[in-house]
Amino acid sequence: MSRKFLPLLWLMALGLTLTGCGSSPPNSYYVLSAHEFPATNGDTPAVGVGPIVVPEYLIRQNLVYNRDANTLHVAGLDMWGEPLEDGIQRVLALNLSGLLQTQNMRFFPWNPKRAPDYGVKVNLLQLDVNEDEASLKAEWLIYRPANGESIKRRISQLILPLSSGTSEPDQVAEAYSKLLLQLSKIIAASIRTDQTEQSSATSH
Repeated sequence: MSRKFLPLLWLMALGLTLTGCGSSPPNSYYVLSAHEFPATNGDTPAVGVGPIVVPEYLIRQNLVYNRDANTLHVAGLDMWGEPLEDGIQRVLALNLSGLLQTQNMRFFPWNPKRAPDYGVKVNLLQLDVNEDEASLKAEWLIYRPANGESIKRRISQLILPLSSGTSEPDQVAEAYSKLLLQLSKIIAASIRTDQTEQSSATSH
């Protein structure tokens, strides 16, 4: 082959490579969403959310599924728009604000001199989806940051049935958001119960 044709072939090959790269599908980004509540105007109770702990295998930008026993599936183009623990903290705070009708929300770490009335810690143990259901399992703790007193600690396991074959990334983010709303309702109910008990105790 004549040497004068080699640069031409190289340029053709480069052009084909760039064309192939240009046609690659773009990444898609997803976020968790809070439930829409009416505007709140109260400032009690003061609630602090965090820290949020997630399993190590979920600490990545790509969406991760555990669909086949112990085998993980890492999505190639489907990404979280923010760190998963940050998204969970944000959604829990917004949900609790609406459920408890308070604007007085704090994110961990907060100023110890202005500690909230209640602190909420969440240790996410499982967050997964398959063709039939999405599931969330979390250990959560409600406590008084002022003195470290534990109010309630539980492990909640929540399941949301899905229509068969609908576990697309956008529906996964929506399903996880619904599971976090369920968890928020459980935590908010426990805070309300403690408020009632504290009010009864001080009135006697």
